Amino acid sequence: MNENTGGTAPRTDVVIAGAGPVGLMLACELALRGVRVVALERLTEVDETIKAGGINTPSAEAFYRRGMLPALADVQKEAFGRFHSFVRQRQAAGASSVRPAPRFAGHFAGIMLRAELLDTSDSDFHHAGPADEIGFVSQQALERLLAERAAGLGVEVRRGVELTGFDTDSDGVTVHVGKAGKAGDAGGEELRAGWLVGCDGGRSTVRRLAGFPFPGTDPEITGRQALVEMTGAEKLGMGWNETETGIYSHGPVPGRILTVEFDGPPADRSAPVTLEEVQASLRKVSGTDVTVTKVHTATRFTDNTRQVTEYRRGRVLLAGDAAHVHPPFGGQGLNLGIGDAMNLGWKLAATIHGHAPDGLLDTYTAERHPVGAWVLEWTRAQIAVMRPTPHSRALRKVITDLTGTVTGTTYFAKKISGVWHRYDLPGDHPLTGRSAPDLAFADGTRLGAHLEDGRALLLVLTDDPGLTGRAAEYTAGYEGRLRVVTARCPDRPELAGLLVRPDGVVAWGAGTEEDALRGESPHGAGTDGDGSGADGGGAPARTAGTATATRTASAATGTALAATGTTLAATCTADELAALEDALRRWLGAPNGTPDGTPDGTAA
Repeated sequence: MNENTGGTAPRTDVVIAGAGPVGLMLACELALRGVRVVALERLTEVDETIKAGGINTPSAEAFYRRGMLPALADVQKEAFGRFHSFVRQRQAAGASSVRPAPRFAGHFAGIMLRAELLDTSDSDFHHAGPADEIGFVSQQALERLLAERAAGLGVEVRRGVELTGFDTDSDGVTVHVGKAGKAGDAGGEELRAGWLVGCDGGRSTVRRLAGFPFPGTDPEITGRQALVEMTGAEKLGMGWNETETGIYSHGPVPGRILTVEFDGPPADRSAPVTLEEVQASLRKVSGTDVTVTKVHTATRFTDNTRQVTEYRRGRVLLAGDAAHVHPPFGGQGLNLGIGDAMNLGWKLAATIHGHAPDGLLDTYTAERHPVGAWVLEWTRAQIAVMRPTPHSRALRKVITDLTGTVTGTTYFAKKISGVWHRYDLPGDHPLTGRSAPDLAFADGTRLGAHLEDGRALLLVLTDDPGLTGRAAEYTAGYEGRLRVVTARCPDRPELAGLLVRPDGVVAWGAGTEEDALRGESPHGAGTDGDGSGADGGGAPARTAGTATATRTASAATGTALAATGTTLAATCTADELAALEDALRRWLGAPNGTPDGTPDGTAA
């Protein structure tokens, strides 16, 4: 990266290096807000190499809040069909390990979590609404859906090209573009943009050229994933299997295998994975004489675990694997990257349009870096439990015992699903910093549907003139940036209102169920922890039972309040209204028409 002192007017607002799911999600978030985006992708088509097969609660919520759930439900239905086909094939082959499949809620280091042991009444399992039913979506299917959405929003995706360099100055970034794999050839072009975001994966060119520090731990394993045809497959155990020489997994679709060996990293990770290599690894780890006859796709991975110290350097930002790398157990990378895109998109758009408050873009690193750091620690812990050593096996037995209990399963499921997390935001309300619960309103709509246009949302759930009067002012003052919705929430009579950021995170709330049950004047929204947050990474830890139980608990709140004889007239105190004003300025900036605001909320 070179730094210049001048520059020309940007030809586009943002260049995104990488058009995988994270780059496309970010592009969609920007384009939804009128930002011009060019995405560069070296591959000419979707990468069919085996990748993540599941999305967690925060990712499902993100797609729900952008109107994508129907398409994802169709994809999930197909995935379930392939899994059932796999089970039938095993049964037809007479595999001794086939038995009625229990419902699982994810895994930790291959130790499966049984769904029937989940304590769905736990306060961290919030009411996610329809998003609670979506979890099994392949990365390839998701990428195709996001590519369609990006095209519909006007994103320009250029395939078969890659970023070869860039120069920054005070006004923007000049990006050098060449044909993929031919960086030294003449005939490249330049793109001028206001901002550059690297979503170009674990070997990010943007990260390297921008000089982002990338500390972490070196790899000690070689993992292989493959989709194969083989004879003797009935000799392999279904699911995750621990052996004297490592770990292997078989399923959840016919021919999908994974092996993990603790003999150090591969000598050349970029070399093609051959049939002979896959067969040798599978035989070594499984202890069987299974024969691989054909490899459809195969890849290697390691436990190289690293994270940049900051996600932004001037006009250059990173998201997804470009900012953090770790082993792929449970699909954490995809979910972590989707969370990055949701967090960054609206903040960068506000900055480009000129109405971002001071320091808004800096909150991207402040909020997402701790989430990424936690995921890295979570994956390191799994590697420690997987090692084929006496110490690790002893630890694995202890964890297996823990996951056989309600308390243990619930703990791990909460971490895997991502429902445990909250951002450290100003405000002392239990919901502040958490993902907004998907409230059901009396008119038949739900909270998630009101976020589809990408604006912040102020929910007014009371007749209190203090809040309703302010809401009218905010409708005009933040036109184009804030949607104000007046509704009633029969299941949550203590609520007065919520301010929800464009990424679905609660930025302001007032009042709790405890206040109402004590007969005090309830002041706002929420319960003691009935919310959820960003990524923990990993396979989905949700079942239909989770949604049912939380719906029942939410409805019971109104019944309990009625039983106390408490008359609820939700109100907001002067302090809480002042806190709402502060939250609006902190996250949305100054109102339109003020000296530090913008005329219409859409342009600088």
